Amino acid sequence: MGVRYGKIEDKNNKREIVLLKSYPCKYGKCKFCNYIEDNSTDDKTIEEVNFETLGEVTGEFKALEVINSGSVFELPESTMEKIQEVVKEKNIKTLYFEIYYGYKKRLEEIRKMFPGVEIRFRMGLETFDNEFRINGYGKNFSVGEKELEELSKELYSVCLLICVKGQNKEMIDRDIELGLKYFKSITVNIFIDNGTEVKQDKELVKWFVEKYRYLTENPRVELLIDNKDLGVFEQ
Repeated sequence: MGVRYGKIEDKNNKREIVLLKSYPCKYGKCKFCNYIEDNSTDDKTIEEVNFETLGEVTGEFKALEVINSGSVFELPESTMEKIQEVVKEKNIKTLYFEIYYGYKKRLEEIRKMFPGVEIRFRMGLETFDNEFRINGYGKNFSVGEKELEELSKELYSVCLLICVKGQNKEMIDRDIELGLKYFKSITVNIFIDNGTEVKQDKELVKWFVEKYRYLTENPRVELLIDNKDLGVFEQ
């Protein structure tokens, strides 16, 4: 079952966080992802897990992050209604959701569900290197400068996945530079081996931690050295 509810208190934006079950990820082809093993097509199971998890939300920070093994658009209608209920009851003012690139034109649908609430969308860009995103990570989309500027107006944050075999220091330097150039916030994830074909480069990890540990002091950066740093995980 893992841990599905947690609090992020040592990061720049304090919030509660829930890891919910969802329908299968619409894309589902990312070479590094094993979260899709948490997907389900059983509505009863999804509802039981999600309702119990959302029942733990207290509204302590007036901010809630919802993550799942896909995008917010893969959460069932009943779960979205439950989130609306919790947001209203607990006086949540800021909501974080994850999206996949293919949903980028549908964000207004989510905003309309939560009037008066700031919605902060995060997208897994993984890298600004289009070739490596497609061939190394299996994410089949490219983004140019014009689209990055458009995305920066719609998204609060992007996730960057670093320190994998096939990357180099220059790529990581560029990813962090461009992430901070275009977006209000970035989440930098050091990849942890998880049984997929993507593998960690331990020498890059050592270099990155020595060079970039100062990012923990940057209010625009969330640095995840371990994949359990957010406090929720499926196992």
